[in-house]
Amino acid sequence: MFNERPQLVVEVLRDLLGVELPATPLVRLEKTTFNTRRSDDIESDVVVVLGPPQSPAHAIIVEVQQDKSKDSKQLARYAAALWLMLGCDVTVLVVCPDRGVADHYAQPVDSGLTGYRLQAQVLGPDDIPVITDPQEAVARPALAIMAVMAHGRDRKVVEAFAMALAELRDEHAPKYYEYAYSMSAPDVRRLLEEIIMMSATWPVYSPFAREHYGRGQAEGKAEGKAEEAVRMLLLVLGARGFDISDDMRTRISTRADLAQLESWATRAVTAQSLEDLFDETGGQHP
Repeated sequence: MFNERPQLVVEVLRDLLGVELPATPLVRLEKTTFNTRRSDDIESDVVVVLGPPQSPAHAIIVEVQQDKSKDSKQLARYAAALWLMLGCDVTVLVVCPDRGVADHYAQPVDSGLTGYRLQAQVLGPDDIPVITDPQEAVARPALAIMAVMAHGRDRKVVEAFAMALAELRDEHAPKYYEYAYSMSAPDVRRLLEEIIMMSATWPVYSPFAREHYGRGQAEGKAEGKAEEAVRMLLLVLGARGFDISDDMRTRISTRADLAQLESWATRAVTAQSLEDLFDETGGQHP
C-alpha cells in the first residue's frame, strides 16, 4: 500500500500525526536496502523521499509492526544509515494495529550512541479512524485498509470495506484486499474471508478465495461432463428403442462416476439388451 502510494505516507504524518514536513510536490520511493558503515545491508519495509533526487529534503522510513519482535534499536540504525546515504533529515513511521505494540514503539529509542535518541512517529489504532460507511471507504480506500487492520474485529468495519471493494471493481481492488489481509491479525483475516466470500466479487481476491473459487470451477466442470455423459447415454438408449423405466432413468441420472457413464454410453451403441449393457464383465448396474 505505502510502496504504491508514497504520498499516503506524507498524508499520514501531516494529517493524522501532525508532523511538520517540507512543503514539496516531489515525493518518490527510495530503495529500501541501504548500507551501514560496517557494510551490513539492512532493509526496511518502505522508504519515501521528499524533494528532488539530487537534493532530497526529507526521508521517511515506514515499518508495519504486528508485534514487538523487532528490536527498537534497529529503527535507529535504519534512520542513521539512511541519513548517511541521503544526507537529509529522516523520520521513522511505525504503523501498529495493536495498542500495546504502538505504545512499545512510541518510547524513545536509546541507540547506544551518546546524544542520539530516536523518537519514532507511531500510527496506532487510536490514530486510525473507524470507517463503517462504505462510501467513505470508497473515497478513502487506503485509510479503509488501515481501518480494517486496526479495527477489523468490528464487523461493520470489514463489511464497509467489502462493500467498497464491490463498488470499486477496478484493477486496484485485489491489491486493496491483499494489503488489508496481509496487515491484519489472524482473527480479522478469518472475518475478511467470511464476509468477502458472501459477496458477488469474492473470487478475485485473496489466495484463499482464488483457491476455493478455482476448486469450485473444477468441480463444476466435472459435474458438467457427468451431466453430458448421462444425456448422451439416455439419448442413445432412446434412439435404439430401449424401454427405460423411471427408476432406472433416475439411477443413471444420479450416477456421478464419469468414467462409468462414458463406458455405458460407448457400450449402448452395440448392446442387444439392457442386461448386456449393464451386466457384462467390468460393468456396474446403475
